[in-house]
Amino acid sequence: MLTATATLPTDHRRLNLVIGGHVDHGKSTIIGRLLADTRSLPEGKLEQVRARCERNSKPFEYAFLLDALKDEQAQGITIDAARVFFKTAQRPYILIDAPGHIEFLRNLITGAARAEAALLVIDAKEGVRENSRRHGYMMGMLGIRQLVVLVNKMDLVGYDREVFRRIEAEFRAFLSQLGVKPDGFIPVSGREGDNIASRAAAMPWYQGPTVLETLDRFRSEEPDSDKPFRMAVQDVYKFTGQGDERRIVAGTIDSGRVSAGEEVVFYPSGKRSKVASIEVFSRAPQSAAKAGEATGFTLAEQIYLSRGEIATVAGQPRLQVVTRLKASIFWLGREPLVKQKDYVLKLGSARVPVRVEEIHRVLDASTLDVDDAKSQVDRHEVAECTLRTSRPIACDLASDLAATSRFVLVEDYEIRGGGIVREALPDAAGKGAVPFAARHHQRALVLVAAGERGPAMKADDGLLDAGRIATCLGLESSSEETLRRISEAAQLLRDAGVILVAGPAEPTTERGSVLEPC
Repeated sequence: MLTATATLPTDHRRLNLVIGGHVDHGKSTIIGRLLADTRSLPEGKLEQVRARCERNSKPFEYAFLLDALKDEQAQGITIDAARVFFKTAQRPYILIDAPGHIEFLRNLITGAARAEAALLVIDAKEGVRENSRRHGYMMGMLGIRQLVVLVNKMDLVGYDREVFRRIEAEFRAFLSQLGVKPDGFIPVSGREGDNIASRAAAMPWYQGPTVLETLDRFRSEEPDSDKPFRMAVQDVYKFTGQGDERRIVAGTIDSGRVSAGEEVVFYPSGKRSKVASIEVFSRAPQSAAKAGEATGFTLAEQIYLSRGEIATVAGQPRLQVVTRLKASIFWLGREPLVKQKDYVLKLGSARVPVRVEEIHRVLDASTLDVDDAKSQVDRHEVAECTLRTSRPIACDLASDLAATSRFVLVEDYEIRGGGIVREALPDAAGKGAVPFAARHHQRALVLVAAGERGPAMKADDGLLDAGRIATCLGLESSSEETLRRISEAAQLLRDAGVILVAGPAEPTTERGSVLEPC
């Protein structure tokens, strides 16, 4: 990872930029040029690489500035989606170098998912290739709308204007089918530095902006901290030493901010409470936390929470809670994606068993050919599918909030595909998967009535008379096994939103179930 040594300006937001393209089309060379021309390299780095090339009797290339991994140097391809820092007079950038090799499309998806803008590199001599189109499709699918195409290696085609125009026309037509309107096409030579930081004397026919001028025209998205609050619950920590009875709900905030005293709602359960305190480790106490921070908070009213819930702030746009959803999926598994086979959908910290209910259409991402009758999704294909999860999951739609709309599909503990939620669909009963308790405007509780059976019956009758969804279970004994089994039943009923009253059962001579209706 290469980092600028100069102090970054404090009045301009950093922009996340991804660069993609077919293998060997010159992405790494362009990145090296950007680093050198903006003086963003560590001091002496350029001279060090030049000296190494001279010692090895090897011609210097700007791509060598990025060759940090030995296997990349040996094979001459970028394997990881490395982050590179550079800055212009306008603002700082994080450039995510996505691999061009077809075997590493997964890394491109990871990099593009974090980007606000993109550069896509096409070799002027080779022209548009299948991964040029695949990368363009993935960038469009992930919602990147600021895109500039660099037609690189113009020096290898004699700076021919017609070659550039032909590539521009072909790729612009492809992007238009995706609904993507590029911000521009720039003829460049990464090796010679033409049109990277300064205009090329060899291409007087091009009067548009340089690459650096184009980057500075990109718009930064609104800060994540200004978006609705979303935090996937990673765990709930309880401390018992020295009288510490805190239960800390912990996670990393994806978007928005939360403050002590605010009411928070957790989905998919629909449970609510107020934030009592913001908890941080080895830092001064604070009253609020915002996007990007790993944090925790305690609740004024203790509620049972588990990993997989997503915390929101009451009154802000709520999450979708679904068991059926329509999604766009990019498949990477060697075995095809098929209907009625078990996979695991991972979104945030939730992991939920899922099946493909319907494959609506399959698209070849490199040609945009559509097959409406295909019954499986093969490797590197894109599909629109309906998925059904085994239990409700919370998410946002891609059109509303990107971070909590993206998911991966796992099979045999490996990521086989990724996708975004396009639409929340009703369940088989025609309803959305709204938590039962929220649908009936009640909070799930477990009430334990000690002593005689009468108080439990009265509590149950009173709740039913008040229009609540409630039930009463009798404890035949207080043995460890009895308590274990009623605890399991209580958990299931509470998750379903039912108010449970537990109390002593009538004496009985029969040794049947340990749980009996009151």
